[in-house]
Amino acid sequence: MDFVLLGTGAGVPAKARNVTAIALQLLEERGTVWLFDCGEATQHQILKTAVKPRKIEKIFITHLHGDHIFGLPGLLSSRSFQGGVEKLTLYGPKGIDAYITTSLQVSGTHLKYPLEIIEIEEGIVFEDEQFTVTALSLDHGIYSVGYRIVEKDRQGSLLVDQLLQEGVKPGPLFKALKNGEMVRLDDGRVLNGKDYLGDPQKGRIITVLGDTRVCSNALILAESADFLVHEATFSAEETEMASAYFHSTTVQAAETAMKAGAKQLILTHISSRYTLEDSERLKEESKAIFANTIMAEDLMAIKIPLYVEE
Repeated sequence: MDFVLLGTGAGVPAKARNVTAIALQLLEERGTVWLFDCGEATQHQILKTAVKPRKIEKIFITHLHGDHIFGLPGLLSSRSFQGGVEKLTLYGPKGIDAYITTSLQVSGTHLKYPLEIIEIEEGIVFEDEQFTVTALSLDHGIYSVGYRIVEKDRQGSLLVDQLLQEGVKPGPLFKALKNGEMVRLDDGRVLNGKDYLGDPQKGRIITVLGDTRVCSNALILAESADFLVHEATFSAEETEMASAYFHSTTVQAAETAMKAGAKQLILTHISSRYTLEDSERLKEESKAIFANTIMAEDLMAIKIPLYVEE
């Protein structure tokens, strides 16, 4: 599981930061990619990475401001031209259906894959045997949500050393035992695969917030998250401006991470008023309160390990 930060800026594109888009690569988990927001020129950013548009299975939109959605029509169209045939599901607040449908109709774009658009409300918006995705509203100038992605606990690892000690040779039997099946050996012994599995591995929790001021739902979404992606549009001294524009500062993002008991914080959605030279200062403002802070940069890749240390 990896983050690829395609765009980390706020409002308008800047030389060092494109507008918002984050890819969550689930290549080992399900062979797909989930995209969170899709600002202008996201598909151009993708060209600079290993992310493949045809692998994008789901797109989660936090809100309908242009810096979060203006890249959608082009990306959806290009995915079709580039051989994408698998179904894509798009989640977002009310109005996302009209925006996409109108854009595709007016431009005469015909997709070669099924596109499902789901206008979400608060609560669970997606669940299968691997993941649950929950959305809650935040505090922004228009309706904006955050997403909490909870990976369900994973099966424990096969106790290979124990099997080898008992004379079981690697091969098809290992696969059957890992699946929890009953296996009969050549010498007549019957092994229960469930007896040769380690403790279940706790699933990871990822929180991606849309634009927001400090609010209680951000804490709920971020509770005990392994990674919290939080906007930090403004620096610490711009608290009043952040509030007036329905955004957060570096310090407010850090305080949310600390109060929620998150393990890692990624600061993103940085105002174009700040240069790359300012990034270190902004990061240090956050780290003074929450040490495990990462300052997002365009095209940065972040590995999400199976177990995230605090």
